[in-house]
Amino acid sequence: MALEVVFWVAAGLIVYAHLGYPLLLRALVGLFGERDDARARDSADARVRDGATRLMEMAKPNDLIHRVSLIIPAHDEETVIERKLANARALDYPAAQLEVVVASDGSSDRTVELARSAGADQVLDLPRGGKVAALNAAVRQATGEILVFSDANSYWRPDALGRLVGRFADERVGYACGQVRFEGGEGGNQEGLYWRYEMGVRSLETRLAGITAGNGGIYAVRREAYIELDPSRGQDIGFPFELTKRGWRAVYEPEAVAEEKMAPTVEGEFKRKRRMMWGLWDVMLKWGMLDPRGYGPAYALEIYSHRLLRYLTPWLHLIVFAVNIPLLSHGWVYVVTMALQLALLAAAALGRFIPILPFRIAYYYVTVTASIAVGLWDRLRAGAVPIGWEKVEGTR
Repeated sequence: MALEVVFWVAAGLIVYAHLGYPLLLRALVGLFGERDDARARDSADARVRDGATRLMEMAKPNDLIHRVSLIIPAHDEETVIERKLANARALDYPAAQLEVVVASDGSSDRTVELARSAGADQVLDLPRGGKVAALNAAVRQATGEILVFSDANSYWRPDALGRLVGRFADERVGYACGQVRFEGGEGGNQEGLYWRYEMGVRSLETRLAGITAGNGGIYAVRREAYIELDPSRGQDIGFPFELTKRGWRAVYEPEAVAEEKMAPTVEGEFKRKRRMMWGLWDVMLKWGMLDPRGYGPAYALEIYSHRLLRYLTPWLHLIVFAVNIPLLSHGWVYVVTMALQLALLAAAALGRFIPILPFRIAYYYVTVTASIAVGLWDRLRAGAVPIGWEKVEGTR
């Protein structure tokens, strides 16, 4: 009957989005993907791999090493900006080839003053215009051939910059992001667990057709590949598909590691993701993420599986639950599926108060899934996505 078809299709898409897609991706990578070590290593710009190689790289003439601009957007970051700049100066990269640019987006505290005294090469004191507008302004002033970006509260391991920039030894690569490792979560946030799952998927996507999203804590763009996005958009979700459409590859480098604090509670994570999801639907519909023109078949599969289906999950869950009710009289299997759904909701409700891992995971999953739907409601209710942003340390 029709209800059963709807039920199993919706349930199947949920399972596929979270479990089936990674398994399919692994199979496709095994058949068609690049080898895990199939990276450009024969160029003078090949990434640093160990201490001995790093010393050899540092001994090379500067004209054989990429000129890099490290751009740090900041809004009221006086509590972290000095530490961030100290972290930037401690990176294992030739100082003569590294330019550090701080783009202050209308800061009302001492961010600009402290950034200048801490040794940034350029500090842009910009009027409030949003994070992406600040990044665009900084790129216009930057001198590097590789543009590297990091949040003010994201602290990189010493070899992270060399490993990230080394990805551009492959002339196909226009965008590369590193791995963010989250600290904290004492209040029950399971973002770190989710992020490990996500990074595993991105490693596979890199070997197939390229990643479908990055992160704001550690990423880089080849200068000739950089495009100025509308200030309402985010580069972490916009650049990978936009550059892929233009013939570049977007890749993930797991050994380029940055560390950040996460929001300590699931409620804090919900607020953060709700803001992100506010603009999600514009990205998919207005800005062309779902438009397959410019994608190869493998990348289109990644976009529709990893992005579209993931973002449709709240409504798929609602469909499964609603259709399951009239199907309860059609066999024991539907009694079991309803029991499983009720168990998930019960575990999520308990997870807010009881620090048992399965309950906490259920609470995180239900809350973050709900943030997608609430983000759409915000977009429909309030209209255009606001370009303002909160300081990073206060939201992680």
